[in-house]
Amino acid sequence: KAEGHVEGEKVENPDTGLYYDEYLRQVIDVLETDKHFREKLQTADIEEIKSGKLSRELDLVSHHVRTRLDELKRQEVARLRMLIKAKMDSVQDTGIDHQALLKQFEHLNHQNPDTFEPKDLDMLIKAVSASYE
Repeated sequence: KAEGHVEGEKVENPDTGLYYDEYLRQVIDVLETDKHFREKLQTADIEEIKSGKLSRELDLVSHHVRTRLDELKRQEVARLRMLIKAKMDSVQDTGIDHQALLKQFEHLNHQNPDTFEPKDLDMLIKAVSASYE
């Protein structure tokens, strides 16, 4: 017996396997709470998303959504810093290039760790796209 999808029911998506999967899911969940952005996302084709056109819509989301995205980004930056520290502690090599380590994390703009900007959304989309190419 097939069960129908109930309106408003949360659909569990499989893990993408990306090391930033949780961050990606949280960003999408927050963006979908904004009616305008959700509508743009539903009508956008894959090229609009990949090209960064959709990222520019971030400037039109509500203040509450932007505040939540800023908070998510700060949490992700803190998580990445812990990963880098753990890697440095395990290697005990003082010749580590910190900027090179940060550049490994191409799913966010690490030069601006405090606010989630259109560039962050664009980088997240491009990182996900590159992972599946």
